[in-house]
Amino acid sequence: MAPCPPTSSLPAFCTPAHAMKPAYRFNPAFQTPQGSPIRELFKYTQQQGMISFAGGYPSPALFDADALAHSGAAVLRESPTACLQYGATEGVPALTEALRTLTRNRTGGKAAVENLLVTTGSQQAFELLLRVLVGPGDCVAIERPAYPAAIQALRLANAEMLEIPSDDDGMDTQALEKMLLAGARPKLLYVVPTFANPTGATLPLARRRQLLELAVRYQMLVIEDDPYGELRFAGMPQPLLLEVAADVPGGADWLVYLSSLSKIIAPGLRIGWMSGPAEILRRAVIAKQTGDLCTAPWMQLAAARYLQDGCLARHLPTIIATYKERCETMLEALQQGFGDALEVTVPQGGMFVWARWRDGTEANALLQQAVLENVMYVPGSAFYAGAADPARLRLSFATASPEDIRTGVARLKTAHGKLKG
Repeated sequence: MAPCPPTSSLPAFCTPAHAMKPAYRFNPAFQTPQGSPIRELFKYTQQQGMISFAGGYPSPALFDADALAHSGAAVLRESPTACLQYGATEGVPALTEALRTLTRNRTGGKAAVENLLVTTGSQQAFELLLRVLVGPGDCVAIERPAYPAAIQALRLANAEMLEIPSDDDGMDTQALEKMLLAGARPKLLYVVPTFANPTGATLPLARRRQLLELAVRYQMLVIEDDPYGELRFAGMPQPLLLEVAADVPGGADWLVYLSSLSKIIAPGLRIGWMSGPAEILRRAVIAKQTGDLCTAPWMQLAAARYLQDGCLARHLPTIIATYKERCETMLEALQQGFGDALEVTVPQGGMFVWARWRDGTEANALLQQAVLENVMYVPGSAFYAGAADPARLRLSFATASPEDIRTGVARLKTAHGKLKG
């Protein structure tokens, strides 16, 4: 009898199953998935001496750790079972009521906020909405440029993205209306109307009203994401879409409001929430039940106590003053370092400066040199669903001290000189 040939020489149909490379049958959306472009940069933040203007993280120096520790310990001591046992999917009553109060206060009492769902960060809220509302091929309108995690989630949902141009005042609602008149029919529209990520732009009242009027006319659900709205340090406040909707007939029927404690208290709490029509939230609750069952009850109760005790109200002015100083420092350093070579959008709040090279510099190419100089930012290509502007970049001023901001911009100038020279 002839000896058996080596396994490597066998035809595929004869190869033993244990010797074959696994052929996993992935969901088509995950066959060749794209990770978060910003998360991909995280490895560089571990580089010794790195100054990062990349991540949209709140400053660790501003975490109200003592007050949070007190809140967490107090609720665990008083209600250990409620903290450590499963909780209601909708959220623990103490937190849902505290978040209703917070949201009503943001609207001057104009929004009823009857329906509210606590989520594990506002990113989960957005993902739940996609699960219950969006099927493969459905059209979803977004700003151009837009928040990268929203783009990533829409790609994984196999949605068709309709990019709406924006300017220094946020989404161009007249351009949106022209697209709708031409036949575009997005099922959803996702927008960060106040201190948008990445542009820092704020939608003025007239555009807010027009957006909601278009939503009613074309039966397009608007998702208002409001993670940064409390972080205003210049200019006049604009009403939430949630508030404007009260004055637009039918507006509240076509709006879901999302927000989060991540940027104003701490992202590690993983506390977000959504408010909107009951039929939508009921389905989102069912979708959440199949995901994480409930957001961590201990963190919910700790956050509720923190809010009830007035800790956020007392601490928020310190956060705003700090970000104001850091933003002004960055704007001054960029102007001194680059002059007219770098076009900069001046934000009135939030955490970001949006910029564009006027001298032909490509942001992706410069980043490679910048990392060698121990400074980081996010190239603008991360914020576009379609063709990107290669000259764009986003810089966050939130986590770096004023001294580090000046040092980081000086390093960026060195990298720019080496790239151009």
